[in-house]
Amino acid sequence: MDSPTNLSHLVFGLVGSEKAWPHRKGYIQSWWRPNITRGFLFLDQPPLKPWSPSAPPYKVSDDLVTLLGNADITAQRIIHGIKEAFREDHEDLRWLVMGDDDSIFFVDNIVEVLSRYDHRKYYYFGGQSEFILSNHWYSFSQGFGGAGFILSYPLAKELAEDMDKCLLRYRYTLKPAADLTTMSCIADIGVSLTPLKGLHQIDMRGDISGFLSSHPQFPILSLHHFDFVDPIFPSMSRDESARHLMAAAAADQSRMLQQTICYHRENGWSLSISWGYSAHIYERIMPRGFLQFPIETFRPWGRSPRPPHYMFNTRRPSDHPCEAPHVFFLQTVDKKTEHDQVTATFTRAWPRVLPACSGNNSAEFVSKILVYTPPTKRFQIDRSECCDIVRIHDNDAEVKYRECKENEIIA
Repeated sequence: MDSPTNLSHLVFGLVGSEKAWPHRKGYIQSWWRPNITRGFLFLDQPPLKPWSPSAPPYKVSDDLVTLLGNADITAQRIIHGIKEAFREDHEDLRWLVMGDDDSIFFVDNIVEVLSRYDHRKYYYFGGQSEFILSNHWYSFSQGFGGAGFILSYPLAKELAEDMDKCLLRYRYTLKPAADLTTMSCIADIGVSLTPLKGLHQIDMRGDISGFLSSHPQFPILSLHHFDFVDPIFPSMSRDESARHLMAAAAADQSRMLQQTICYHRENGWSLSISWGYSAHIYERIMPRGFLQFPIETFRPWGRSPRPPHYMFNTRRPSDHPCEAPHVFFLQTVDKKTEHDQVTATFTRAWPRVLPACSGNNSAEFVSKILVYTPPTKRFQIDRSECCDIVRIHDNDAEVKYRECKENEIIA
């Protein structure tokens, strides 16, 4: 009987460029665990500056120009990284995780999800693009590489062995797209994509806080394209935002971005919490079935003539006082608290500057939300947690998580 899957059974193959590394290294360093995480960053040429010990060890990608007879081997270099990562480190390997130099991985959640599957079988896990036309332009059946795709050992082994032949096989027949060619090479082995909801290409632009505040009910596994979206926390750079997010993840990855909803009936408030990231107060009772749709704070990845633009439903931003939320972002997570609980503190992002929804139920006075959760990890995804607003005092609201009761309706 094999031992349970742990982080030592995963190897990460990350592909980047020497030119982009100086401004992207912060993304990888936010989640990489030196001397614990296994893997390599494959660069197009040796780095010009001394290498940081907090970064993955680097390798220079193989020269494919002679093999392919083509000077432009950008896409093929990315694909060939699968073979190179497997070649460099496959002892006790169960899963090969491929990503980009601006991919952010939640490694504990990845281990937890992969532990549900038999690594001795053939699996190709990946995430689709959020932008419908990206899937149409390339394939609905491919894993988008920036989000990360994951190969079980037998598939990684066979794909590595066939890699050079496959690159030659599709040298002229496919558009020069790394992920589409990877999917085709895998399809030739007889394996199809198994999508995982937690792998996010982030084919969106601008402010993605609406998306991150209503994450699907599945463990967050990755985020990509940080260079193409606004910093996800106010008054922080992209690097600072990545580190701030991963600081919360260090406290509890299992609850990261998981949406939990509760109500203050006396004031007629709905509270939606994306743990480790944001909290929203609505001045009206709203059912979970409505709040689970992301507010469309973001823009489409590319030109799209008309809706739908995304692979999920959205709700448009509103300036109606009964629909516009009061927005709070994570400030701190404290694991060393009394009463055997973790405390996450969310602070107001900005004044809402709208009248109350009705009567005297305005939440404008609330400047801080304290969220108490159990110290135990929670990977259960068949049902979300519930919460109670246990206290409103001065300018603070206090919320406590718990398991939902039998027959409890979140509405």
